[in-house]
Amino acid sequence: MVQTGRMNVDDLQLETARLVLRVPRAEDLDAWAAMMADEEAARFIGGVMGRSLSWRGLMTMIGSWHGTGFGMFSVIEKSSGRWVGRLGPWMPADWPGTEVGWAIVRDCWGKGYATEGAAAATGWAFEHLGWSDVIHSIAPDNVASQVVAQKLGSRNLGPGTLPEPYHQSRIDIWGQSRAEWLARNGSRPAARG
Repeated sequence: MVQTGRMNVDDLQLETARLVLRVPRAEDLDAWAAMMADEEAARFIGGVMGRSLSWRGLMTMIGSWHGTGFGMFSVIEKSSGRWVGRLGPWMPADWPGTEVGWAIVRDCWGKGYATEGAAAATGWAFEHLGWSDVIHSIAPDNVASQVVAQKLGSRNLGPGTLPEPYHQSRIDIWGQSRAEWLARNGSRPAARG
């Protein structure tokens, strides 16, 4: 079992004012698959996927946590206990950099959950993973994610390329350094964890 510091990844949890970020579990499949079946919600995160491909995506994220000590968190809405998305540190083989990404179910768009959760995950990645910078791979027409990136303090660094099978998708790399993050946010942790 991979551990981050002295903590088993299965026990890792970050809390923000409205969210709990925890390592994904098999029980998240129904909600994960529902998000990936929603054409608009899945548009910029690989496109619509059926349940079997959604299962593979969820298992990849769970495996990333156990293989590398990090991956995207499941986002749980505190007020309801409902799974409302996934976000956090992500860096598959041949990825353009150390990324913090986000995807929130459509009926929770506009609530600020992506910004709130991504800020906590970014702070955690800088503090616990020792990252020197963070990126966000964003399609040029994904204005909502560009706004989230700006709220986090990131800026458009120019065009980028993702590895196969996404290599033909046009993306811009948004990002910032650890020093820029700390100058904006101080050394205080972004969330309790």
